[in-house]
Amino acid sequence: MDFTFTPDQELLRETARGMFAKECPTTLLRAHMDDRDAIIPLRKHVREFAGLGTGDAADLCVFLEETGYVAAPGPFFASAALAAPLLAAIGHELVEPVVSGQTVASVAVAGHSGEWTPNAEPVKYFVIDADLADWIVVVDPGPSVRVIARDALEFLRIDTVDSTRPFFRVDTAGAPAESFELSVDAWNAWHDRAHAALAAEMVGTARRLFDMALSYAKERKQFDTPIGAFQAIQHKLADLALALERATAAVQYASMTIDAADPDRARACHVAKAAAGDAARKCVKDGIQIHGGIGYTWEHDLHLFIRRATASEYLLGPTSWHHDRLADLLFS
Repeated sequence: MDFTFTPDQELLRETARGMFAKECPTTLLRAHMDDRDAIIPLRKHVREFAGLGTGDAADLCVFLEETGYVAAPGPFFASAALAAPLLAAIGHELVEPVVSGQTVASVAVAGHSGEWTPNAEPVKYFVIDADLADWIVVVDPGPSVRVIARDALEFLRIDTVDSTRPFFRVDTAGAPAESFELSVDAWNAWHDRAHAALAAEMVGTARRLFDMALSYAKERKQFDTPIGAFQAIQHKLADLALALERATAAVQYASMTIDAADPDRARACHVAKAAAGDAARKCVKDGIQIHGGIGYTWEHDLHLFIRRATASEYLLGPTSWHHDRLADLLFS
């Protein structure tokens, strides 16, 4: 199977890298902790890519890997990657405003358990960037979908480890909205696409952690020798590189099964999220160890990406949950 990027995908990746290098430094991530408005300039640039949300999954994953590399804050993932394809599945009129970047939407699925499965609970948890959304797309049993104006809902921020991606608890009880039926096949397709999209972003964050560890291993000296010359560090970096390549290939394959409507889609997307979670977890653990004491400090930027990687590993199900789903598929 050929994983080579097309010329358009190469251009997309290079354009995204250049834009994020200029518009999303780590100083922005720190400023965003205290002031949500700090990301307004970045949002103006990122919304130009919102059309990727309903386009080819392979292109979306290329872009999301770059957002993950810089741990970009803002509603792109919630609006373009999650809400837009769900709105498209029900043929809602808000699709065009969302993919053009004029309107921001988020998705409310998980109940108190945290699992992203349709449920009758009126209070939804882990709604991403609800405070920045104009509309909340609520998934109910059936499955069915309601699209509710954010101003009609009560929401409360949930404190998590990741300051770059705020989560909210949203109470949807009594909010008036038309209900749209969603087929089981359409729901499964959306769910699989969401897994692959988040996995792509996680690969980007894991790669940032790896690059930081590799760079530090070349610079930090002990006994007048770069620590990267020591075999123990070399083995750690080699293992991280292998985990990253495995996760990258899994994400690329998953995105292609989505675009091809391949029967292997569900399995491939679970593998992608599990592999990305495994790579991210390894990069967090070994990245801290390679950095030594400085890796634990607030002043060093490592913790910004550790936070994103850790939170993303649990979003849409941790690695163990995806392994269980793979077992269900294999033995059903």
